[in-house]
Amino acid sequence: MYVVKSPLPDADLKVVAEALQSALVDLVDLSLVAKQVHWNVVGPRFRSVHLQLDDVVASARTHSDTVAERASALGVSPDGRAKTVAAGSGIGAVPNDWVKDDDAVRELTDALGAAITRMRERVTATEKPDPVSQDIFIGITADLEKHHWMFQAASN
Repeated sequence: MYVVKSPLPDADLKVVAEALQSALVDLVDLSLVAKQVHWNVVGPRFRSVHLQLDDVVASARTHSDTVAERASALGVSPDGRAKTVAAGSGIGAVPNDWVKDDDAVRELTDALGAAITRMRERVTATEKPDPVSQDIFIGITADLEKHHWMFQAASN
């Protein structure tokens, strides 16, 4: 059922809806992964890593809202439920235990790398069917790449 009529043709809307939904899932999961590691990080760099993780959580939450609202604006009902996120995320699982600061940095570097790879695929997929959504994906990718750089720099 469409409550909001999309300005996009059906074939384009299908591509864009899939890109938006999968981005929403990845961003919600990224925020959860970063928060899980945030709660469990230990080690001599605890404070700096702990605070850096909160920056990722804030970004992922902001971006997930932007993506969900773009989907809604196109007449697509966004689905950020836990079971949907668990079934569709492209981000790997993190340990359910204390995480040494070096391992936390590595975990987030990997999670961000996975999210960026999939986000870049969405940039390509939405180029023709919806440049507006593509622009959103480009901005999100740039922000995730900034976080990725910062975590990589912290691992050396």
